[in-house]
Amino acid sequence: MEGLEMNGAAVIEEFDGTDLFTCDAEASMCHCVSADLAMGKGIAVLFKSKFGKLNELEDQKAGVGGGALLKKPGANNAFVYYLVTKKFYWGKPTLDTLRQSLLWMKRHALEHHVTCIAMPRISCGLDGLHWDDVRKMLIELFQDMSIRIQVFVL
Repeated sequence: MEGLEMNGAAVIEEFDGTDLFTCDAEASMCHCVSADLAMGKGIAVLFKSKFGKLNELEDQKAGVGGGALLKKPGANNAFVYYLVTKKFYWGKPTLDTLRQSLLWMKRHALEHHVTCIAMPRISCGLDGLHWDDVRKMLIELFQDMSIRIQVFVL
């Protein structure tokens, strides 16, 4: 674990050199996708392979700034969040579309008493946003919530 930061009730933990899919079985997970749900590159390919249910995700008709979700298999109160941060797979998200999607996830997490969300450095790989900006946004948005956010970096 590289860093541990507490702001309000939220805790942000960063795990360097650790595979996201080794996170706690009861942790919810999230990653960013396009509204077309192509999921053909990067970590999205692994989510698509591991969790499937593309039809169920498509039926939710999530738009940019929102998201789709699945119940995490084998977990009591955990979800897999698909944050829709751009319209097409070839596009790029903005900090604003990421913020909107994170707020959507936060509302759902609050309503369903989610206590831990594991994620990669969302929107920072192929999508090109800067981790320092995204990290600050996570701290700002979740500081008033009792939650652990675990960030996995390979």
